[in-house]
Amino acid sequence: MHIDMDAFFASVEQLDNPELKGKPVIVGGLSCRGVVSTCSYEARKYGVHSAMAMMEARRLCPNAEFLPGRMWRYKEVSQRIMRIFQEEAPVVEQLSIDEAFLDVSGMELLAKDVRNVGWRIKERIKTELGLTCSVGLAPNKFLAKMASELQKPDGFTVIRHEEVGSFIAPLPVTKIFGIGTAAKQSLQQFGITTIGQLAQADKAVVRKVFGKNADKVQLLAMGVDNREVVPETPPKSIGRETTFEKDLFTFEECKAALLELSGQTGFRLRNKGYSGRTLTLKMKSADFKIITRSISSEGDISCDEEIFSLAVKLLQEVNYKNGVRLLGVTVSNLSDGSCGSLGFEENTRLLQRNATVDALKKRFGEKIIQRGGRQC
Repeated sequence: MHIDMDAFFASVEQLDNPELKGKPVIVGGLSCRGVVSTCSYEARKYGVHSAMAMMEARRLCPNAEFLPGRMWRYKEVSQRIMRIFQEEAPVVEQLSIDEAFLDVSGMELLAKDVRNVGWRIKERIKTELGLTCSVGLAPNKFLAKMASELQKPDGFTVIRHEEVGSFIAPLPVTKIFGIGTAAKQSLQQFGITTIGQLAQADKAVVRKVFGKNADKVQLLAMGVDNREVVPETPPKSIGRETTFEKDLFTFEECKAALLELSGQTGFRLRNKGYSGRTLTLKMKSADFKIITRSISSEGDISCDEEIFSLAVKLLQEVNYKNGVRLLGVTVSNLSDGSCGSLGFEENTRLLQRNATVDALKKRFGEKIIQRGGRQC
């Protein structure tokens, strides 16, 4: 079973502010370079969608309510949603803040009809939280996720074993996750527009379009997906990135931005109990060219100062003078542990300082305190 909340951020805003109900609501970055995170279904009627540039959203729906978002509130509601999932199903794999897979195989003995599990979850979310969700029930993850998207909002779609072939065959190939505009156009050149046609296509043709992923894509087109529902998947990396309202042109401007990103990344690492060995700097220039540079430390890092030190080293290797549109900092090669491995003389004070900052952020939010440049 795949369950996806409907227009989650916007729905929470409408829930907390009844005056917004029935109105187009758009949540996201409000600067000229911001993008839409989520929009209500009233806004979608005007052509607005997630990941759209905010300027385009304002053009399409100028009378909408534009909100910057309240992530702390969305996380709070998400925790209550996931708790409902865990109370109703034995195995839950959270995909994001507003969706999850539930393994409900074998629950017919408890619910008589496994569909009743989905209906009960929908009812609890509506009565306990005042929100709606869409449910997909199918033999595997791929089909369940596809099913949940077919009758939004507040839908419930079931794909039975015996119906898989006939159900998905007429659907467009873009219903398969990962097939975007470019792949769609390439498939069209071979006369392939539906999932059924892709399932029956010559393997050589599929390889021309998808390369090493050809077999995997064609199996999905046949409705085959053997992935299990995994309760917890450790992250491969943790990081933060930001797009600037105005391009950065100097070393000091970029350095100040990296200080903020290092603090955000360090907080997330420590909050999840991880440290890492590799730091990656991502930079998008004014002409949208993306550059990445990585460096490995001798030991695990998770403290802001350590992350910032490595990020500045990488910054010295890239050309930022033509304008920087985006910067990102990511730590990978993760393991459990704490910071203090780069040879800082005051490791004890470093740990205490980070712990104090973390405590303030957990209690009052990440924006409650920021590090000054002189400290690093």
